Amino acid sequence: MRIDNTKFEIALARSGLTIGQAAERAGISRQRFSVILNQKNATPRAVGNIARGVGVDVTEIIETEDH
Repeated sequence: MRIDNTKFEIALARSGLTIGQAAERAGISRQRFSVILNQKNATPRAVGNIARGVGVDVTEIIETEDH
């Protein structure tokens, strides 16, 4: 799975959180959070953690075939 950076940034803006706050909510370090965001292929668990951190469903932040 790959996180769509634009979709993630929109979700983060909607949440009103900083990356640090989202990482804390996800239960991971800010550094690890950033690494996951920049990976070509992240595990479903890692993407799930990121989605939980910003309070959205995974489908709202992953790349889709039409993008």
